[in-house]
Amino acid sequence: MIPTEAVRVSRIGELVLLTQRALRREFRQVDGLLVGVVLPIVLMCAMVGVFGRAIDTGTALTYVDYVTPAVMLLCAGYGAAMTGVGLTEDRRLGITDRFKTLPIAGWGLLASQVVASVLRNVVATGLAVVAALALGFRPDAGLVDWLLVLAVVVGYVVVIAWWSVVWGLLVKSVQAAGAFSFAVLFLPYVSSAFVPVESLPGFLQGFAEHQPTTPLVELLRSLLLGLPMSDGTAWTVTAWLVGGCVVAVPLATVLFRRRGQA
Repeated sequence: MIPTEAVRVSRIGELVLLTQRALRREFRQVDGLLVGVVLPIVLMCAMVGVFGRAIDTGTALTYVDYVTPAVMLLCAGYGAAMTGVGLTEDRRLGITDRFKTLPIAGWGLLASQVVASVLRNVVATGLAVVAALALGFRPDAGLVDWLLVLAVVVGYVVVIAWWSVVWGLLVKSVQAAGAFSFAVLFLPYVSSAFVPVESLPGFLQGFAEHQPTTPLVELLRSLLLGLPMSDGTAWTVTAWLVGGCVVAVPLATVLFRRRGQA
């Protein structure tokens, strides 16, 4: 019998190779690469330059300080929501069926898409922060705070990427797989990301207060700007992120085993 440790090393090697494949495909798609680089900068400039003077945050924060955590999540979420597009394309071309005939772990192809998404979107989020700094963002965060911010962003990307994989396994076309990004982009606009919840119409306030984006943004603001954190915010964010993965990962694995070509 093959030792368990050897099997584990082999699986890690497979994941590394499959992740490299996913990243190489991303780098070959120049248009998508440009969007990933330009989008964070354009979004930050648009939010601060176009809307910054017109929106009252109801706090002492400048709008660039108020909105930077939101744009970070918006950029990370959009990129993560496109993870399923590559998987759907592999299904359409019959590549996933070929992988199933090889002696590799079935979850490796799915996990490699998620890992590549994390690496790509952490860079995109970093570009958003650089653009914010150029526009006047002045964080008050120490090393531990920045590490926690990174952990939150990575966790958010992982959850959205796995749900994008689930969606990519359910639909049959690349265009339909890309439509998942619209749902992810919609959530921050109905939260405290860009305006205070109190300024939203009454029928939207309840939704805004109980959807995952609001506590995520509030947690990032507290970490980046040294603001007091509401009771339970960290636990709420942890519950959303862990719960999202607990549901999405097994569901994606089952769907991958049952579905072949798109």
